Amino acid sequence: MKRPEKEAVIAQLTDKFRGADAIYLTEYRGLTVPQISELREKLGRDTSYTVAKNTLIRIAAKEAGVEGLDEILAGPTAVTFVKGDFIEAAKTLRDFAKTNKALIIKGGFADGTVYDAEGAKKLADLKSRPQLLAEFAGDIKATMSKAAYLFNALPTKAVRTIDALREKQEKAA
Repeated sequence: MKRPEKEAVIAQLTDKFRGADAIYLTEYRGLTVPQISELREKLGRDTSYTVAKNTLIRIAAKEAGVEGLDEILAGPTAVTFVKGDFIEAAKTLRDFAKTNKALIIKGGFADGTVYDAEGAKKLADLKSRPQLLAEFAGDIKATMSKAAYLFNALPTKAVRTIDALREKQEKAA
């Protein structure tokens, strides 16, 4: 690859690093082109799966301000650039790696933190943003239902007590 081509690739990778919410590094050795295409399809539109030389990835990461990936960048490496929910991308990579043993998750970078292979796999075990929002909405609804019940219970109890006293006075009279 000639120097102008390398500079163009570095510029492109730097833009992807800057625009990504998270980055996952994988080893793709042993995957066929149809398998890589399938993985790209499963990752979705907001995620790109790019194969590049480690040296170019390292330079682009430093230019984008992403530090700490040097230890992970060994051997054939593909970079997954994620825009949006990076937990879903981690789950997709984990599930794909279960069925395709040739894909190895090497690590990642999200929210300013570099993750090793185990850390990147643990991200996949987290709940996604939509799941957390749904649970939060359910908790709020449950709390409001309890409050409504309590507010309704006091007048109901008061009415029953007054009614019981009235009946008792009627029987006594």
